[in-house]
Amino acid sequence: MFLILAFGLVNSALYSQEIKGNSSENFPVKFKDTLKISIKDTVKDSLGTKSKDSIIKPIELLESIIDHSADSLIKQDIKKNKIILLNNAHIHYKDIDLTAGYIEINNNTNIVWAKGIKDSIGEYSQLPVFKQGAEESAQDSIAFNFKTERAKIWGLKTEQDGVIIKGEVTKKENDSTIYVQNIKFTTSKKDNPDYYITTKKAKIVPNKKIVIGLSNLVITNVPTPLFLPFAYIPLTKGSVSGFIMPTWGDTAQQGYFLQNGGYYFAINDYVDLAVLGDVYTNGSWGLRTESSYAVKYRFSGNFSFKYENLINSIKGFDDYSKTTNYNIRWSHSQDAKASPNSRFSASVNLGSSTYYRESLNEYNTNSFLNNTLSSSISYYKKFVGTPFNISLSVTHAQNTNTESITMSLPSLQFNMDRIFPFASKSGSKNNALQKLGVTYTLRGDNNINTTDEFFFKKEMFETAKSGLQHNATFSTNMKVFKYFTLSPNANYKEVWYFDRINKTYNAEENIVVTDTLNKFSSYREYSTGVSLSTTIYGMLKFKKGRLQAIRHIIRPNVSYSYRPDFSSFYEEVQQSDDPNDVLEYSPFSNGVYGGPGTGLSNSLNFTLNNTFEAKVMSKDSTKTEAEKITLINNLNFSTSYNMASDSLKWSPVRMNAGTNFFNKKLQLNLNATLDPYAITNNGTKINTFNINNGGSLFRLTNAALTMNYSFSSSKSNKQESKKEQNAKANNSDGIFGENLNNSNSLGSKSDTNNKKVKSAKLYHATFPWKLNLAYSLNYSNSNREREISSNSLMFSGDIELTPKWKVGFSSGYDIKSNGFTYTQLRFSRDLDSWKLNFNWVPFGDRQTYYFFIGVKSSMLSDLKYDKRQVPDRRLF
Repeated sequence: MFLILAFGLVNSALYSQEIKGNSSENFPVKFKDTLKISIKDTVKDSLGTKSKDSIIKPIELLESIIDHSADSLIKQDIKKNKIILLNNAHIHYKDIDLTAGYIEINNNTNIVWAKGIKDSIGEYSQLPVFKQGAEESAQDSIAFNFKTERAKIWGLKTEQDGVIIKGEVTKKENDSTIYVQNIKFTTSKKDNPDYYITTKKAKIVPNKKIVIGLSNLVITNVPTPLFLPFAYIPLTKGSVSGFIMPTWGDTAQQGYFLQNGGYYFAINDYVDLAVLGDVYTNGSWGLRTESSYAVKYRFSGNFSFKYENLINSIKGFDDYSKTTNYNIRWSHSQDAKASPNSRFSASVNLGSSTYYRESLNEYNTNSFLNNTLSSSISYYKKFVGTPFNISLSVTHAQNTNTESITMSLPSLQFNMDRIFPFASKSGSKNNALQKLGVTYTLRGDNNINTTDEFFFKKEMFETAKSGLQHNATFSTNMKVFKYFTLSPNANYKEVWYFDRINKTYNAEENIVVTDTLNKFSSYREYSTGVSLSTTIYGMLKFKKGRLQAIRHIIRPNVSYSYRPDFSSFYEEVQQSDDPNDVLEYSPFSNGVYGGPGTGLSNSLNFTLNNTFEAKVMSKDSTKTEAEKITLINNLNFSTSYNMASDSLKWSPVRMNAGTNFFNKKLQLNLNATLDPYAITNNGTKINTFNINNGGSLFRLTNAALTMNYSFSSSKSNKQESKKEQNAKANNSDGIFGENLNNSNSLGSKSDTNNKKVKSAKLYHATFPWKLNLAYSLNYSNSNREREISSNSLMFSGDIELTPKWKVGFSSGYDIKSNGFTYTQLRFSRDLDSWKLNFNWVPFGDRQTYYFFIGVKSSMLSDLKYDKRQVPDRRLF
């Protein structure tokens, strides 16, 4: 962290609040381990041309020409061999620039003396500013020897990596040692800083280390009882290994604890590692490793492993229990420039199903409220110059409620992109034959279904299912009757298995015995179909008012599909003493892709898609073109008619609609299922239309309504970025509550990207605010229950009471159950160089709070106080 600006050294700096003056009488300095310096004897003593450093040999001649200039006066004293510069004086030597109100150059001693000058009201101005390379510092006065590069500075002011440094007297002894007296460290940019760390003396070896003596924390000019007897601070560029201070607190079951303490390893420029641990007084403990890696223009990612060994109550008590939980997360992404024809990606989140519910140090709100964990690792390769590509993936899906786990380990897919074997040599496709396209896919899967109990154990592989599936499709299209598009298609599927089921009848025990035979088996299916589609435009124009026209776009589609009966692949087995009592079964029923379809399928499918738009003239008279507004994004209907079925030939009509209002701030979506058939009193569907049974044309079996509304005090029409849209889609905008980050990641990171300085106004104050609402309603009536299965309202938002006070909230209300859902309150106070946060979950099984106050700057991130309450799960 220190000084280096005045001498071209890199790292942080120290900074004195008061300016003592510009003459030697105002700076009585005593360094026990350095030279005594007075301005009168500057040349022969501390800034003498004969260096006392035995390591660095004095340079006999200056290595470059000293350029100088000034606005008011350039005086050359030939007798004393001095040059005096006054008013905006400036000198340049090699990579050194010095500006000041007054500069005196002594060519006999190679010493430059610079200080400020008094302005018209008697205050010092044009204080010296010293630049060397990219480094810069300001001071009250400076004496610098160009030959030995030794210097003495009074009233140094500089900033390094966000840390402001003030030194009363600074002495550069040689190229490797700097001594500073009465030094102050702070990150507050105020003239009267909020806080600072003061020490009497410090020794700095640039780019290597800082050694300081007794230090004291001072807040608002009031010394605190917090002292540090000494400190050794290594100075290195980039990341530095070091200890991570823990958070302390207590819990009702585990007692007192220390959390998130450990060590950070800055391994190299590409990868780092943090090892963190938790300890509790009842013997519980936790261990976590977190690592990030990145290679520019190639790939980046992060990995974390978390393990907890939790003990509840006291051994010997009835409620004593011991549990272990773990969680593994890995994210990897490849730079698009690294390899355009291949890519590797990973998104892993797996572990114990109870981890997010039982962990004492996990505050990922979305993961807690979600009951699924999923993972995917994939590799894709495209063979350039061919239509072929291949992908290999490993997937994982886990239900944390049922503790069931489904894995694809692995899944291989070989694809042939659509080719047109009958297209002309020029590539044009003018008729149906030339438009005939062929695609092919070979897929291989090895699926595993298991539970938490057998995860990663040999038992989980015993139920693995594997197989290969070939799919080929043939399709083309042509125009008919000028406005219609006719699209015939055909599909062929062949499935290979390496085992099959064989059932035999055991007459002695009168049971059917099922065996699995390890032998190659296969079946084939094919189907064909044709679709007819068009687009119809309707326009309703208006002659008066701002509304000019309403356009209705209709996209009807009628398709026909045919699939033969493939029950020939099924087998029969006797299941009782009666030889005629047989059971039909599929030898492929345990296969990963199932067995062939039975029964003839001969159906017509109908879909109707609608869009409504309007043209409205703007209120702004300068705009001559009408603005297009979407009234209804979609209004879609679909159903089918199975001609091969002997009853219930019509399938239910499915409807979905969506639109938005108020400049896309309110999104509304509605879907419903309408059944044309009636049901009996016990809920059984019968082959009678509902209207013929004394009811309406359709019977509403279920419906769902969702609404999302976001509004704020800002009138900005700024479009959301893709990142913001993704965050909103994944409920990470706070509608379900924000994560309660641990103290090591809270305090500075959230402010590093926000450099905007806020100022409070006493009058005409505004209160920026935003509010997000999400409403969900589900209706069920499949058996005449006419029940609202769910009805809830979620809401979140925040308000800035002042430019530095912010209050946020996330909650919801279950209207059906008459109770509040997960609720979180957030309070934040910007204390300029400090930050205060208080997050509170007031009730529920996640009842907790987290208090944090600390310095924003990452350089002094350990200067903090934080307290966390772990949820007491004995009540739930």
